[in-house]
This record gives sequence, structure tokens and C-alpha cells, in this order.
Amino acid sequence: MSITGLELLVVLVVLAFAFGAYQIIRTVRPFIVNAVIGLLVILALSWFGYGVEITPLVVLVVAIGGVPGAVLVVLLAYAGLVFEPGTVAQLVIVS
Repeated sequence: MSITGLELLVVLVVLAFAFGAYQIIRTVRPFIVNAVIGLLVILALSWFGYGVEITPLVVLVVAIGGVPGAVLVVLLAYAGLVFEPGTVAQLVIVS
């Protein structure tokens, strides 16, 4: 049983895609970790009453800046400069 040229080409293409996917994941992973930690910080701050409405721009700033980015977003929101403070829905019980 011998390997044909087409089989060798398919194996090389699959290996190239696997290596490319690995490089992309390795590059994007720190941004994902920063975004998750930063969003957890924003959620923790919203528990204390300093919430921010989460938009794609907020996620981008937090993904790049991490925890300092999350704190910056909250400070800018409450200074009224860039982002909007989040609103917490109140449960109203009508009797």
C-alpha cells in the first residue's frame, strides 16, 4: 500500500489548517481571558451598585484592558463621559 500524491496533499492541508487554528487560538486566548475577568469585575461592581450597560464597545474595551479597562469603563460611565450606567430592574409587587 503506497501513499498517493493526493492523499499526501490532503494530509498536508489538514496539518496546515490545524497549525493555523492553533496559532489563532493561542493569539486570541489572552483577550478571551481578559474579557471574562473584566466582565466578572463589572458584574461584581454592579452588585455594589456601580453597574454598566454591557455593549459590544464595553466588551472590546474590557477585552483589551482587562481589569483596569473594566474599572475605566465604570468610572467613565459614572462621570457621564462615554458609557451609560446600567439600570437594575426593580421587582414591583402590586397587592
